[in-house]
Formats: sequence, structure tokens, C-alpha cells
Amino acid sequence: MSGNARPITLIGEPVLHRPLKEVTEFDQALRDLADDMFASMYEANGVGLAANQIGVDLRIFVYDCQDAEGAQHKGVVVNPTIEYPDHDRVLDNDSEGCLSVPGPYADVARVAHVHCNGFDLDGNPLSLHGTGQLARCFQHETDHLNGKLYVDRLSTKARKQVLKEYEARRTKTT
Repeated sequence: MSGNARPITLIGEPVLHRPLKEVTEFDQALRDLADDMFASMYEANGVGLAANQIGVDLRIFVYDCQDAEGAQHKGVVVNPTIEYPDHDRVLDNDSEGCLSVPGPYADVARVAHVHCNGFDLDGNPLSLHGTGQLARCFQHETDHLNGKLYVDRLSTKARKQVLKEYEARRTKTT
């Protein structure tokens, strides 16, 4: 595997809490960034990683996870948008965590199947269909690029509990 693992940016860092810049250059630097993102994601035992999770202000994410049928999917999406079904929109309420909020998990309702549109590393259009964990990953990572964390989707009470658990774990390890 090529690429260098970079430190994961943690909750509270400004780059995680604002919308990121559109990618306009589809060049070797972008391919190198994607390689570093995969290396960082694998080192942290993640299934998806957005650029701001390694401190980069660009709309790109990587993923390597399964769909609802158990098929493995791996890829890169640049400048993604999510399309939700017009009908038969089913919510999947399942446990979700985040490399930028290491430790705690909480149930988050996500749409069970979505289309993720964007571009590949060469600037070619992509249209991907996600179900199960893959759909959750597409939505989670696109949220990151829009400046949202999974904790932002929780009720106030659940959010406070997750952040309390995160802080307790963080102070225990420092």
C-alpha cells in the first residue's frame, strides 16, 4: 500500500466544523492525498475517511466497506453529493462512530439506500448506489465535507452522553 498515514483530526478542530472547498485540480497531488487518506483510514481501523479528518480542506473522501448484501466496495469520491430516493425512503437506525470522535458510538438514523454522485481522481463523473453500511458511509463522509459530525445528528441528551464518554476516554489516555 502506498501513502503515508497522517494523524486523525479530532472534534473541536475548526476544519471539521465548516463546509470544505470544492476540488478543482485533478492531479498527482490529489492522487497522493487519496493514498494518504487510505493509509490513515486503515491505520485507524476505519471504513471511511473524509479529507478534513486529516486536516485537509477539500471535498474528497475514501471508503472501504460492505453493502447490505455483504459485497465489499472500495473507492474515492471527489465533490460528492447524496441523492435520496423519492419514494420508499427507509431509515436504518444503527450504531455509528467516528474516527474524529474516537471511542463512543450512538444510534443514528440514516437513509438505507442512497446514490452518491461525484467524480473520480481523474475528474470523471461517478454515480454510486449504496445500501447498508456503504449507504451509511456515503452519508457520514459527505456530512464531514459539509462540516457535520455524527454527533450533530443526535438528540441533545445523546450528544451530551457521547461527548462525556469521549472526554472521559481522552483524559484517561493522556
